[in-house]
Amino acid sequence: MSKIIEIYTDGACSGNPGAGGWGALLHWNGHEKELSGGEIETTNNRMEMMAVIKALETLKKTSCVKIYTDSKYVLQGATEWLEGWKARGWKTAGKKPVKNQDLWQRIDSLVQIHDVKFYWVKGHNGHPENERADALATGAIPK
Repeated sequence: MSKIIEIYTDGACSGNPGAGGWGALLHWNGHEKELSGGEIETTNNRMEMMAVIKALETLKKTSCVKIYTDSKYVLQGATEWLEGWKARGWKTAGKKPVKNQDLWQRIDSLVQIHDVKFYWVKGHNGHPENERADALATGAIPK
């Protein structure tokens, strides 16, 4: 795992639920790639998760990855809650089904492939890469 890839992700929704978009900005070895997409009926949390999933799915080799997100849901889900959910058969501590289980399972499988660290950044606070990820996400919301 030689290269470090920095990924900035964001999700956006017009209504929640409603039409949504996701965006990701990847940086590695002086290179940059933008990714985005959208769905007609979704939630903000699902779009935040899709940004992470789509960015990790584009990686061709096992990599050391730093993911920067303004979503505490994504950060805490990936770093605090995921292992417990799996141990309880995809149930919360309150024995309810985990919301967005399909996407959490995709994230779980992808973080097994790569050495992934998650970092939180304050959204809409002038952080240049986060602002770009936000612009990609809002620009991808289906009209």
